[in-house]
Amino acid sequence: MDLRIHQPHIEALAVKKDQYPEADIPEIAFAGRSNVGKSSLINMLAGMKKLARTSSEPGKTRTINFYRLGPEFRIVDLPGYGYARISRSITSEWGKMIEPYMRDRECLVRVFLIVDIRHKPSEQDIQMYEFMKYYGLDGYVIASKADKLKRSQVAKNLKVIRDTLCLGPDDKLISVSTLKRTGREEVIQAIQDLYNESVEEVEDIDVEAVEEDITDAGDGDSAETADEADVSGEEGPEA
Repeated sequence: MDLRIHQPHIEALAVKKDQYPEADIPEIAFAGRSNVGKSSLINMLAGMKKLARTSSEPGKTRTINFYRLGPEFRIVDLPGYGYARISRSITSEWGKMIEPYMRDRECLVRVFLIVDIRHKPSEQDIQMYEFMKYYGLDGYVIASKADKLKRSQVAKNLKVIRDTLCLGPDDKLISVSTLKRTGREEVIQAIQDLYNESVEEVEDIDVEAVEEDITDAGDGDSAETADEADVSGEEGPEA
């Protein structure tokens, strides 16, 4: 099934689980440093200018923002991390907010790490990617702000990112410029592929569940048949 971007809208702002929308469709989350361009990327994917609000004050987004981009999937904007001016108490709250979401959210398919293509990934970026690996949510990195580099520098900087994060040969690294709107189709295709995989997994689970039910029912019928045979084979009382 091809994903449709249709009537994008913000569905929820949350700081705890009971504020999340229902886990009824696949979700792709975006993680990254404050001011790395997550909001601009969401707007580019949605084809809108102000769906996700960009801020001149890094670290201002302190909620998990759920965006419904179409009938079949959500994009989830995780709060930015690693900005020096954010207080330690807020940084602590960030971890308490993010870990339960990544650990417990049943419909979370993958997390895309967003990094600035102009710079080597920071220690916080590396830690975030390791955190994603721990929960099996790694494998996708988007390098933003590609328009800030000369074309000859892009490949070099992508290699630095790949090496620093220890990306494997099958891991996806996509360069994006929201200003020039490049990389949009590659990101949508990556989301499409993950969506297809998640649907196939659900269908496989459903088939396995049906097969188990049939097997269990068959075992029950066999047991009942055996019981009936025992009863019918019993001798009556002696006269």
